[in-house]
Amino acid sequence: MKQKVLVCGLTISLLTGILSGCGNSGQNEEAVKTIKVAASVTPHSEILEVAKPLLEEQGWVLDVTIFNDYIQPNLVVESGDFDANYFQHIPYLESFNDEQKTNLVNAGGIHYEPFGIYPGKKSALADLEAGDVIAVPNDTTNEARALQLLQANGIIVLREDAGLTATIHDIMENPLGIEILELEAAQVSRVMDEVAFVVLNGNFAMQAGLSVGKDSIAYESADSEAARTYVNVIAVKAGNENNDGINILINVLKSEEIRKYIVDTYDGAVIPY
Repeated sequence: MKQKVLVCGLTISLLTGILSGCGNSGQNEEAVKTIKVAASVTPHSEILEVAKPLLEEQGWVLDVTIFNDYIQPNLVVESGDFDANYFQHIPYLESFNDEQKTNLVNAGGIHYEPFGIYPGKKSALADLEAGDVIAVPNDTTNEARALQLLQANGIIVLREDAGLTATIHDIMENPLGIEILELEAAQVSRVMDEVAFVVLNGNFAMQAGLSVGKDSIAYESADSEAARTYVNVIAVKAGNENNDGINILINVLKSEEIRKYIVDTYDGAVIPY
């Protein structure tokens, strides 16, 4: 009986030593470095998927979560639950900070998505008639951008100083009496069969299977002020813009591999910045 107890004791001691050795080995291993990013589906999450192996080569894991709205991706970065987001341009970011009292900053511009006017029940702007309806996004900066594109194509005239905060209340001339239907950005493409035309964000146009180069009637040119103004950025909470992980993420997203992927994939609907 005493011999059995001795054997069991030795066995337990050996197991304890082995387990202890494994624990010490684990403590010496470098912790996994992860970057958590909130993103829109198209093209943002797709671009990030291509970036994942490039980041892995540099010792970083990219954890991407898809969001289908324009509010939560900013709130989860503000709260610290996520390191960054990738879905918005600078005017929207600034407007969100003002309205929500958040403290988010641009860590780097990645790409530009031309806004476009797409056919609904009509296929040419020359066919517009009194009472026709054009659907536009209703958030502050994207509505202004849509209205500016309509103005550039002679449909309306905005108050001269309306700028990036223009709304339907800034329309000074509307010769045909066109009705501007304001909708949440994700809903605009869903009413194409009900209105004369829709004005779409680049990512929501792609989600609807539309190409700005092939399907739009008119769109913002790549060398326009809009291209410079509405570049899509990686946004982070203020103070985190120079973190190692964020710097590496920005460098990868500006790499030749990502530039080539964007050019080859999106048919002009997404342009590297």
